Amino acid sequence: MNGAIRVSGLGKTYRIARSGQHVNRATEAVLQRLRHPLQRTEYEEFEALRDIDLQIGWGEAVGIVGRNGAGKSTLLKVLTRITAPSTGRIELGGRVGSLLEVGTGFHPELTGRENVYLNGTLLGMRRKEIQRRFDEIVDFAGVDRFLDTPVKRYSSGMYVRLAFSVAAHLETEILAIDEVLAVGDAEFQAKSIAKMREAARSGRTVLYVSHQAQTVSALCDSALFLDRGTVTFQGPVEDALAEYRRTFSSFQASQQDPSRRSGTGELRFTRAQITEETMDPTADKVVEFDVDANDEVVGSYFVSCHVNDADGNVVVQCDSRLVGMWLDPSTPQSAALRIKDLWLKPGRYTYDLYLCKAGILDAWEGAGAFEVLPKAPYPAVTSDEALTHGQVLADFEYERR
Repeated sequence: MNGAIRVSGLGKTYRIARSGQHVNRATEAVLQRLRHPLQRTEYEEFEALRDIDLQIGWGEAVGIVGRNGAGKSTLLKVLTRITAPSTGRIELGGRVGSLLEVGTGFHPELTGRENVYLNGTLLGMRRKEIQRRFDEIVDFAGVDRFLDTPVKRYSSGMYVRLAFSVAAHLETEILAIDEVLAVGDAEFQAKSIAKMREAARSGRTVLYVSHQAQTVSALCDSALFLDRGTVTFQGPVEDALAEYRRTFSSFQASQQDPSRRSGTGELRFTRAQITEETMDPTADKVVEFDVDANDEVVGSYFVSCHVNDADGNVVVQCDSRLVGMWLDPSTPQSAALRIKDLWLKPGRYTYDLYLCKAGILDAWEGAGAFEVLPKAPYPAVTSDEALTHGQVLADFEYERR
């Protein structure tokens, strides 16, 4: 075949339970069956991917962008043969090294050293190939002191560093990385991006999924934009991000319907509103929201709000648990988030709201948007160049000594 990856008519469908009481223990399941012997679980089909046609060449670094639930991770799992497609055909021109989730491909009881060899073997490498790259893998990951420790004792950062190093250094022709690099520190992220650039320059094909537009821009030559399971754009990164911005209004409208939002649905937001849709950079940002009630939900929950820039980069995350606010699910709630001392650069921003307990009860992405006016909050007048870099503005001063 010509090229590294060729996809035609790809689709992936899941069956999702629609009825039947959720149980966590075998005894509960037995009692439920005894009490309701004729009850049957009903299912609906969910199309995670549909009608995808792609062709990706050798030496390309391709970003896969889209909102939560668009199918980015599912596409990567199908391309790397972790899950099988429901329809369509995939042709791969070589071996695939991947890092999709923290812990993927590692056995927790084995040591770091043993897992390096295990991963290499699963990728079809011979022992001599692995030995030739072993010292390089360990040096890049920075875990040499813990090589003979079972990886179940590793921190998430150590896990990611070693797993990425294995995927990047073993000699596969295709490298697929999900956004797990966000777990690592900034220095390791920069080193990883440089390594992926090097891999693409050497002729390997790199697939990279991320919510962070600046990372995709730094690494990738081109990008795919996924919208509700379909590739709606393939081309330059900036054009893919422009498509992301262009489709916000239709996405926001769809998310007004709670049944179309992700989460368990045990609780839902019923209203969200920002008090000022246009504001100065230094103004407080106040988001009001209402939540319905559900007596069957056990234990308190918290609220999380993410403020994103126009490209979908998360500028700030505000969890109510950090300030000690937990909410009672048995009564309807009405509350507000006030973000103070956050000086945003002029431009358009969106905010997402999440109801969280052990998992996510409701994920209202695109809950609203607001505009920060082009007004510099500093006493001196200067050129725009002084405000070009950085994601936010800072309240600062210089002192002579």
